[in-house]
Amino acid sequence: MTRTALFPWTSRGTALCVVMLLLALQVAALGVSPAPLRLFLSGVLIGASAVGLLLALLLAHSRQRAGRPAADRAAAVAVAAGDDDTQWFSARSLEGFPMEQVRPLLLGPDAPGLNRLYTAWVFATHGHDPQWIAHHLGLPTPTARLLVTAARQHATSTPSDPSERKPQ
Repeated sequence: MTRTALFPWTSRGTALCVVMLLLALQVAALGVSPAPLRLFLSGVLIGASAVGLLLALLLAHSRQRAGRPAADRAAAVAVAAGDDDTQWFSARSLEGFPMEQVRPLLLGPDAPGLNRLYTAWVFATHGHDPQWIAHHLGLPTPTARLLVTAARQHATSTPSDPSERKPQ
């Protein structure tokens, strides 16, 4: 017979058990220590706990940064440097927005907001499919499909090299 664990051990669960064990040991140490030493021992235990917490946070942060792909770090550096092509919401992010096709939707009943349509456009230009956009932004699927189709047509008609683009 195979046993399955209802609650498998994770690193967070292990860390929580270790912390709870240390807290229990600290309480036990305070309980058996003589009265004159309790104040001093409490200060030492609080200081040690704070240092342990800071070290754990530093370790978690360094692991998180090390796990991030180099492309994400390069994009973050480019965004910090002000590179317009790496930002999702840049001055050029609304180029090709199909305002004429969207205008009837804005004037109809239960019309979505223009900012939501702009956000859907940006997601569509970055390759998200209509179902994803409709689900995450609360738009009707035909509206999301219209934006995705227009974004694909805009991508095929616009040169990908920024030096080939015509200045406006």
